[in-house]
Amino acid sequence: MKYLDSLFSLENKVAIVTGGSGVLGTAMARGLLNAGAKVILLARNEDKLKKEVDLLDKSGKNVLAFRCNVLDEDDLVSIHTKVLEKFNRIDILINAAGGNIPGATIGVNQNIFDLKIEEFKKVTDLNLSGTALPTLIFGKTMADKKSGSIINISSMAAVRVITRVVGYSAAKAAVDNFTRWMAVELAQKFGSGVRVNAIAPGFLLTEQNRTLLTNEDGSLTDRGKTIINITPFKRFGNPDELIGGILYLASDASKFVTGTVIPIDGGFSAFSGV
Repeated sequence: MKYLDSLFSLENKVAIVTGGSGVLGTAMARGLLNAGAKVILLARNEDKLKKEVDLLDKSGKNVLAFRCNVLDEDDLVSIHTKVLEKFNRIDILINAAGGNIPGATIGVNQNIFDLKIEEFKKVTDLNLSGTALPTLIFGKTMADKKSGSIINISSMAAVRVITRVVGYSAAKAAVDNFTRWMAVELAQKFGSGVRVNAIAPGFLLTEQNRTLLTNEDGSLTDRGKTIINITPFKRFGNPDELIGGILYLASDASKFVTGTVIPIDGGFSAFSGV
């Protein structure tokens, strides 16, 4: 048991979580804290960040937060400097910033030719560039020290066709490729100590998508029913169920793992529907 505890321990590790005020980001941060890491949350909304810091760590010793736009290089460079001044290391980066935007989604009474390419570019920029830029800035420190774990956030939309969310789907598919590409690049040029992987969450029931998946009385919408019907577990997931995968990829338990995209989806990606 002591061996397993040490294998998954993140004691004294320093972890940066972008999208740190979101539902997924805060769940992952909680898991990292419980494993012993010091966590830095990055997000655009200062009020939400402060609230999450208060919830995560009453002492304030193991959680820091910075307002940050992951598409702003100056923001990221400034925070990078502050983190190194305080801790002199960065061990883990979780690129949880991202998401969909309405303008890149095909409406119920629309088709692909109604898509505005400007909106498509926005969601691609948020998810792909918002993963690549923090990786380049924070990952450089890991590469220099030849040690670290970068974890990106993919989606079921990258591996299966999820109707309507065309921009988000294309962006997350690009995140998958970027994950594998960076894993090979860092391994070949900086050794086996720096790893790059991703998790691909399935359908999690959160406040952000609750109205898409459930009706006011709690029953499933048609879209919700379709998802449950092709999910072998026959339920939605919850954000805390991502923590195990994150701890595995962040810790020495996965020292020989890089370039992977791990589904955490109740079997959704494995099932053909037949």
